[in-house]
Amino acid sequence: MAFDPDLARRLAGRTELLTPAQMGQADRAAAAMGAPGPALMDAAGRAVARAIRRYIRPCRVLVLAGPGNNGGDGYVAARLLAQEGWPVRLAALAPPRAGSDAAGAVTLWHGPMAEFDPAEAERADVVIDAVFGAGLTRGVSGLVADTLAAARRIVAVDVPSGLDGATGAVMGCVSATEMTVTFFRLKPGHLLLPGRDLCGRIELADIGIPDAVLDPIAPNTFANLPALWTLPVLQPDGHKYSRGHVTVVGGAAMTGAARLAAEAARRAGAGMVTIAARGAAHVYRSGEPGLLVNTADIGALLEDKRREVWVCGPGLGADEARVVFPALIAAGRTVVGDADVFSAFAGQPDALRGAAVLTPHAGEFARVFGTPALRLEAARAAAERTEAVLLLKGADTIVAAPDGRAAVNFSAPPWLATAGAGDVLAGIIAGLLAQGMAAWEAAAAGAWLHGRAALLAGPGLVVEDLLPALNRAFTEAAAIPHR
Repeated sequence: MAFDPDLARRLAGRTELLTPAQMGQADRAAAAMGAPGPALMDAAGRAVARAIRRYIRPCRVLVLAGPGNNGGDGYVAARLLAQEGWPVRLAALAPPRAGSDAAGAVTLWHGPMAEFDPAEAERADVVIDAVFGAGLTRGVSGLVADTLAAARRIVAVDVPSGLDGATGAVMGCVSATEMTVTFFRLKPGHLLLPGRDLCGRIELADIGIPDAVLDPIAPNTFANLPALWTLPVLQPDGHKYSRGHVTVVGGAAMTGAARLAAEAARRAGAGMVTIAARGAAHVYRSGEPGLLVNTADIGALLEDKRREVWVCGPGLGADEARVVFPALIAAGRTVVGDADVFSAFAGQPDALRGAAVLTPHAGEFARVFGTPALRLEAARAAAERTEAVLLLKGADTIVAAPDGRAAVNFSAPPWLATAGAGDVLAGIIAGLLAQGMAAWEAAAAGAWLHGRAALLAGPGLVVEDLLPALNRAFTEAAAIPHR
């Protein structure tokens, strides 16, 4: 699907991501609070029909209904669209269980039935995929896969059939959809890849489930939105030291990486930023006049307790990182580990303990922790093992804390994939840490601001464009009201 910059607005106030099991708990709790299953099913079907009427012109519709509640939602949507004059046919994979909510929805459908086969799907203008919901535990294949593959346009109910709602992984075959309509809260699989690319436009509908059902569930996975964190507020009596001092360790060869991280830390609000030059000091000194450069030994710099936050890794080189990173950890500093830190300690995850935030991309993560099968689970496990906040970069960047909290970021447009962008992200996080933000919040805020700045800079972005765009991203985030 195309990048959807409007998704954040549609999710405002609903940051929690619920696994299929947790959504089941929410449904049961809602029933106990006076929102019975048939009423929720009717509201869900209405939401599907409403979304289709909003974005699709009247046309021939085929509803593919499974035997569970997902199919029941499809029966309701079929009935409501038919009442509006749309030509609707319904194909049932199997009848619902007697006495179920879905069985009740079946009794209200009096329209034409069709065979559940690829030929019927091919004849329809739009196919509503109400076959299997997010709780499916087996792969989709055979007749279901072939029938969905024959469709020209698909609107999915809850998730595309065959998509794991907990992980975003494909189970068997999944056909990409034009739109997915889901209910109450998104699931991790809506935002994690490849799930997000298969869901098309994501519509989140309120169907009468009270927010109070979340209290006993206590979700710990979130869509990364500004409601999760609060940016530092400048104080009238503040000064450069009260806004924190960031030190970026700069290598002798790839000097641009450290310079980008340092400039990002400055724009993120750090009161002072120094490059601790491990060579090429003349290059660093030719940069922006507000950037400090110091050639003293790392040990000497660590004697200054005001140098609390450090960025170690961008452009540093593995050999230097192997020496400097442990020294910073031993000194008890707040360290953002990036880039060459992961080459320095390949296969040695325990050597990264003591960092505040680690920011690997997928290749760097694999170098240290092994290739992740499921990114969310792997990021959580790495955060727990290292006792650091682990930010696993990618189009679905994940920010995991050692206590199990995780946020999935979706603010980044495709054109952010450019050299140097990761160095900027490390600098943003360091600048926020220097001003007193907690590590998980600083990393989550950094990821969101990073992506938002790229969107504001626009297509054709090169990394230098990110830096001025950060000012606008910060201004926007600071203006968003928090509940």
